[in-house]
Amino acid sequence: MTWSPQSWRNFPIQQQPHYPDQDALHYVESQLKRYPPLVFAEEIRRLEGHLGQVCQGNGFLLQGGDCAESFRDFTAPKIRDTFKVMLQMAIVLTFAGSVPVTKVARMAGQFAKPRSSDTEIIDGIELPSYRGDIINGADFTAEARVPDPNRMLTAYHHSAACLNLLRAFAQGGFADLHKVHKWNMGFVNANPMKEKYQAIAERIQESLHFMEVLGITAETHPTIHETELFTSHEALLLPYEEALTRTDSLTGLPYNCSAHMVWMGERTRQLDHAHMEFFSGIKNPIGVKIGPNATEDDVMAIIDKLNPQNIPGRLTFITRMGADNLAENLPKLIRRVQNEGRLVVWSSDPMHGNTVKAGNGYKTRDFSAIIRELRQFFAVHQAEGSYAGGIHLEMTGEDVTECTGGAYKISQDDLAERYLTQCDPRLNADQVLELAFLVSESLGKARQGQGA
Repeated sequence: MTWSPQSWRNFPIQQQPHYPDQDALHYVESQLKRYPPLVFAEEIRRLEGHLGQVCQGNGFLLQGGDCAESFRDFTAPKIRDTFKVMLQMAIVLTFAGSVPVTKVARMAGQFAKPRSSDTEIIDGIELPSYRGDIINGADFTAEARVPDPNRMLTAYHHSAACLNLLRAFAQGGFADLHKVHKWNMGFVNANPMKEKYQAIAERIQESLHFMEVLGITAETHPTIHETELFTSHEALLLPYEEALTRTDSLTGLPYNCSAHMVWMGERTRQLDHAHMEFFSGIKNPIGVKIGPNATEDDVMAIIDKLNPQNIPGRLTFITRMGADNLAENLPKLIRRVQNEGRLVVWSSDPMHGNTVKAGNGYKTRDFSAIIRELRQFFAVHQAEGSYAGGIHLEMTGEDVTECTGGAYKISQDDLAERYLTQCDPRLNADQVLELAFLVSESLGKARQGQGA
């Protein structure tokens, strides 16, 4: 069968809503097809080039943002704070690894979420599950939970507005290296474990001062004054993704212009299903989540389907195995991929495999388990002679209390204080920066292993 943006419709599909009003759905799809693309093909190709460098061990992927963006909580400060903490992480990781960090935000499109059950029950009432603001509402009412195709139009406009602000922040001086480092110094000085991070922060300060002495300033080198940020989301709702797929006028190739990079989850990566079909044809860099039950044959079949030409930067495996499973399950997958000469970026999602339910009913993740999985990820790759190329986090710049642990010792009793997530628990700004400082040592060792 010849691939087209709509050929996925001939395949079985998981995790899709049933829209009661099909006429309304078709109208929304036709409108979206007429709308301008959210990102452009040349931007997408540039990201693939950066990821190609990561694949070769000459870069690092930092991917992070909300578990599920919200229409209701859509403000400039929220966008700014998440962007800000990504910059803060990136400068620490760049310095520690002496390597360019490619920043890819889970923003401007992360509105759909897969669910483990089609329905949920609260106080004896059963309703359809909340599947993200692009599909239905989070309020536990029958009316809110009806899938509404018009939400796709709202998601498009929110994504456009978010992208506009992110581009302004990236290019308008907000991302100046000196400013970002001052933010980091503020974090270090206020942190209960400041001594642990002080040395890295002071070395960054010395490096910035040394560059200034040499005349390398924001005025002479724009890269000090600005940055590059790409967007990504889980391409779950295929009618939306199809409608924003465009044929590039320069190359004649199809690109999903809803984001620079898209990924598919553990629940939708079946080889003979719709998501795999759609992903096989678009030319974006793509990710696939890999859980603890994935076999060597699974990963090879995915590579054969999605990257048969073995293009570096085309395919990223995002492992989400859990701190208790990764050391046993990941090595054999890496070994098989390496033995067959396949080129993939390996990135770690240490969040999803470490989700637990607290005694007070809140879904949470323990910071120490997250760090443990990340350190195992780097150690396994080093042992196998492979390259640990990235991290993938559910995080926010807000002061939330959703994940336990960290230097500020958030307990299960603290979760109720500021538990704001739409779906899954996120690391807050302090936890994210603490993670960056802790992981920086592992990244430095990984780079030394590459001969950097």
